[in-house]
Amino acid sequence: MAAEVKKEIQLEVAHILFIDTVGYSKLSINEQRAVVDELTTIVRGSDQYQKAEAAGRLIKIPTGDGMALVFYTSQEAPAQCAIEISGALKAHPRLQVRMGVHSGPVSGVIDVNGHANLAGAGINMAQRVMNCGDAGHILVSKHVAEDLEEYEHWRPLLHDLGTCEVKHGMRVAIANLYGDVVGNPHLPKKFQALKKHSARMRWAAVCSHAARAGSDCRRHLFLSHRPTTSALRVLDKSIAVLPFENRSEDKANAYFTDGVQDEILTDLAKIADLKVISRTSVLQYKSGVARNLREIAQQLGVANVVEGSVQRSGNRVRVNAQLVDARTDAHLWAQTYDRDLADVFAIQSEIAKAIADQLQAKLSPNEKKSH
Repeated sequence: MAAEVKKEIQLEVAHILFIDTVGYSKLSINEQRAVVDELTTIVRGSDQYQKAEAAGRLIKIPTGDGMALVFYTSQEAPAQCAIEISGALKAHPRLQVRMGVHSGPVSGVIDVNGHANLAGAGINMAQRVMNCGDAGHILVSKHVAEDLEEYEHWRPLLHDLGTCEVKHGMRVAIANLYGDVVGNPHLPKKFQALKKHSARMRWAAVCSHAARAGSDCRRHLFLSHRPTTSALRVLDKSIAVLPFENRSEDKANAYFTDGVQDEILTDLAKIADLKVISRTSVLQYKSGVARNLREIAQQLGVANVVEGSVQRSGNRVRVNAQLVDARTDAHLWAQTYDRDLADVFAIQSEIAKAIADQLQAKLSPNEKKSH
């Protein structure tokens, strides 16, 4: 049975719109049903939904308090659908809805009920993007925003927000999609909190600078900045996963390649014994250009760097990964995986496990189970 399920798994790039109802859990059961029915009617009434469904290029996934719409039409489809839904919601003020858009790899799976379903980095990221917003927001990942900016009519609607912290301490670059009559122009609460925190940190830095004028403070800084054995051990277990190179003939597989890197980074970030640099911080070091690993490691404050490449051809995928001690340019580990496309999730987990072993990172019992 396991082998049969495995054959059904296909990985491909999709464009996802994740939708949920804010405050859903506070509603009574009858109110929850009414809200979901009302939202479903609005979603089904959008032009993009109807076009994609008629073409057989749309998959709908109910999530209880909302839904995920997976488009296989164009990268603009989920954003345009979100705009249409936002406009229709103006006539339904009791519906407090937020939406997130991302493009990335998804795969077909068989769920616990034996039904066909979808999973993958693309859906996970769309939900994380959405979770950074409040009622009325249409948030899009930086990836999607850059693609939409290629079309002139989208540019006035895209407003960069910076980065938002999501699960496992990862930071995601996000843009707010809104216009005069759609979306929510207000700064999301998570970004407001980040702004206040940054202001406090700047004020603390000013106070700290003033305090350093005293000799006692100078002595304290001297002592506190002396390297300790413990600090050196922590540095040894610091790592940055750089963007992987897309070696596929089809350049559209760049999303797939980004998804592989993202999942490896996420798996490593779950290990408490490792210091893992966020995806947003490493995005600037795109593949395809000469990279000085020692300089990059110094800029990011890490000892180790992971590089790799992904090549997809039909139902086969080749993933190459290597772990480098950037301080000495020594290759600590390298491996090439040439397997069925269905094995890509196992490959990602194996790479993360191998890297953790090389860095002698201790895994908690729960972390061992997840790997």
